[in-house]
Amino acid sequence: MDANMVQAWETPFNALFDGPAGAVFRRGDLRRRAQDYVRGLLGSVERKNCWQLAEHLGHERPFGVQRLLGRASWDADQLRDQLIGYATDHLGKEQTVLIVDETGFLKKGTHSVGVQRQYSGTAGRIENCQVGVFLAIATAKGHALIDRALYMPELWCNDPIRRHEAGVPEEVTFATKPQLAVQMIGRALDQGIQADFVLADEVYGNDGKLRRFLEKRSQAYVLAVRCDHRLEVNQEQQRVDQIAEIVPADAWFRYSVADGSKGPRVYDWCVVKFGEPTAAGHLHWLLIRRHIRTGERAYYLCCAPAEVSAQDLAQAAGRRWAIEVCFECAKQQTGLDGYEVRSWDGWHRHITLSMLAAAFLTVIRIAATAQCANPQRVKKTSHRRQAAC
Repeated sequence: MDANMVQAWETPFNALFDGPAGAVFRRGDLRRRAQDYVRGLLGSVERKNCWQLAEHLGHERPFGVQRLLGRASWDADQLRDQLIGYATDHLGKEQTVLIVDETGFLKKGTHSVGVQRQYSGTAGRIENCQVGVFLAIATAKGHALIDRALYMPELWCNDPIRRHEAGVPEEVTFATKPQLAVQMIGRALDQGIQADFVLADEVYGNDGKLRRFLEKRSQAYVLAVRCDHRLEVNQEQQRVDQIAEIVPADAWFRYSVADGSKGPRVYDWCVVKFGEPTAAGHLHWLLIRRHIRTGERAYYLCCAPAEVSAQDLAQAAGRRWAIEVCFECAKQQTGLDGYEVRSWDGWHRHITLSMLAAAFLTVIRIAATAQCANPQRVKKTSHRRQAAC
């Protein structure tokens, strides 16, 4: 990016807070505080907690930042809804998928809301952590996190003292991760997002209620399942790994779903039809992916219109990586995991502001890519600026 392009970021950044975010932060002083906070998240601060962000913004004390995440009057869910609209307006509608996944936030102690020893995919083992379930949107232009839910373990939900200390609302009850996913997907669909597919890993794919919810909404999906998941094929219950063993050799096809860091990601694929059509006429398939060297397999339950091809399903399965990129970028660039808040409101406010900052970066990248693809337009714009000076 050249200096003129970086300088031009200020205009869309201000427009973000005059427009979508401005609808949430109606008071001028609160809006400026939120704008400064997001500016700090986008800055070069190593640890994006209240103290270091306040210092980066030139404040002697972190009280203003802490108030924004704590006692200030604004609704993080309202900002989330504005974020969904902001992201979808700028990412376009071509090749749209919604992706569900979770990520862990390692913590010390027992007071941070929802924290306990539980499995963290981030660490790859059981750790003392919080777990957030997230929804991302990915299109032909880019990808962004658009919704979040803090997973509340049953021990937390059943402990009134800890709930009160962390400010957990009374209406919050225990919900499984797939149930949280249903809520987020429902919100996205209700806001008008038209996704070609919903994608998720085995935690969500193995949940029958989630699949039935998507089918009731006539929403196509490609969801990973475990190897021991059972399907009825030819009036017999079979494990999906057993089904894969008897697939004819000529049913497999080799296909690259995307380019990875080491070149095209090529796998062998096949599809097996099963079950009855849905009320909307969608068909069910088992999609099987096989590594071309090791033979390792992965399994996906798919539901989609009859005209969808096996290559379309394979292509969709390969796009789930986009949410991992979202997590990595948000943690490294906008402080998604850099918080030190302990309360329910503090977690949702910081996470939503971090997601907004990350979505803004995605929008800027899209604009920069468009300019680089049209250098003549950039040249003309530069000439107009010089003439204006």
